[in-house]
Amino acid sequence: MRVMVRATLDTEKGNEAIRGGKMPQIIQGAMEKLRPEAAYFGPAGGRRTCFMVFDMQDSSQLPPMLEPFFNDLNAEIEVFPVMNGDDLQKGLSEMR
Repeated sequence: MRVMVRATLDTEKGNEAIRGGKMPQIIQGAMEKLRPEAAYFGPAGGRRTCFMVFDMQDSSQLPPMLEPFFNDLNAEIEVFPVMNGDDLQKGLSEMR
């Protein structure tokens, strides 16, 4: 299932990771675990935020995939199912 995660980073923990030079490794590690088809980074609600879309085969994948955000960045995490245009069209065609 295609899902999107929004990780909103704690400002102080993010500052520590940047000052300590650990932010690139934390983000790279998360990218390697998630292997997102798309990843975007920017401010949301005035805080550093990551948006990543990835394929999740089983919900048991969530803990190991998301722990770096929790442990290293004290992030607030939201995960929700998403569709691309083809997925939407397929779903709509099945409603007839």
